[in-house]
Amino acid sequence: MNNRELLGPWIRRFLLEHIVEERNLSHNTQQSYRDALAMLLPFVAAHAESPLDRLRVIDLSESRVRAFLTHLEQARKVSINTRNQRLASIHALARFISEYSPQHVGWAGEIRTVPFKKTMRKLVSYLEKPEVEALLAVPDRTTAQGQRNYALLLFLYNSGARASEAANLCIADLELATRRPLTASVRILGKGGKIRRCPLWKKTAVELAQLVAGRSPQERVFLNRRKQALTRFGIHALMKVCVERAGQQLPVLLTRPIGPHTMRHSTATHLLRAGVDLNTIRSWLGHVSLDTIQIYAEVDLEMKARALEKCNSPEAKRPSVATQGDLMHFLRKL
Repeated sequence: MNNRELLGPWIRRFLLEHIVEERNLSHNTQQSYRDALAMLLPFVAAHAESPLDRLRVIDLSESRVRAFLTHLEQARKVSINTRNQRLASIHALARFISEYSPQHVGWAGEIRTVPFKKTMRKLVSYLEKPEVEALLAVPDRTTAQGQRNYALLLFLYNSGARASEAANLCIADLELATRRPLTASVRILGKGGKIRRCPLWKKTAVELAQLVAGRSPQERVFLNRRKQALTRFGIHALMKVCVERAGQQLPVLLTRPIGPHTMRHSTATHLLRAGVDLNTIRSWLGHVSLDTIQIYAEVDLEMKARALEKCNSPEAKRPSVATQGDLMHFLRKL
């Protein structure tokens, strides 16, 4: 059996060469693909009754992929979104193998016939301005840690940055001059290596300037107690603590899950309410297409209510009861 028939070498090339060098995808994407394959391979090996390191490409059959996805949903109780994410990783692997191994084109075609499941798009959760203010009031700004927490929360709300983007932010990415004609701004490295620049309120710029004073431009902006870069998991944990404390004064905060992405949704929703067009919001948040940002146009009930007030309520007319002769006409017109 040659290496082209074995699955292991292809997976190594896929994760180390294709994902990183050829596609230049993020480390998080690489980890997501890795996690999907780490769950898939033992499952396939057990069903193929073969050592994992001796699995062949054809052992990863269309029927086993379907069985694996069923296992994820029924045994591991994953959501449809997670199930589809795992399937996307498998599709990507099959596409990669077929590009470099013509003998596996037919196999890859079978794998890619496994369909994604349709999901219901959920309304995004966001915070009203009083709720944002309640969170910002939590940090004790008389302490160094409280100053950092306040600056981080304010930055997340100002910029709409993802937790990973805030964690990776370097001091060199900040332009904190607020004198005219200069405007304070931040350079954010987003998904797929895309760079965007967002304006900063003077208040945010002042807080960040105090936080990074006297430090090297190469340092991360947000550090933990040990002076190490705060991770995205640390940001999630910090946000959880702030929500719990703010919830003591505003219990509604405890009725739903709130994290850094909720602050991002809040930024988009509040920009929309302020009359900012969707294309500007798309650029602000670093989304690729307007289709992604369109969800914020669906989320704001307040704007819809104001639009409804501009329309007159039509008089409802009582529909006449159709006779049997009218039924076919009704069905044809339906």
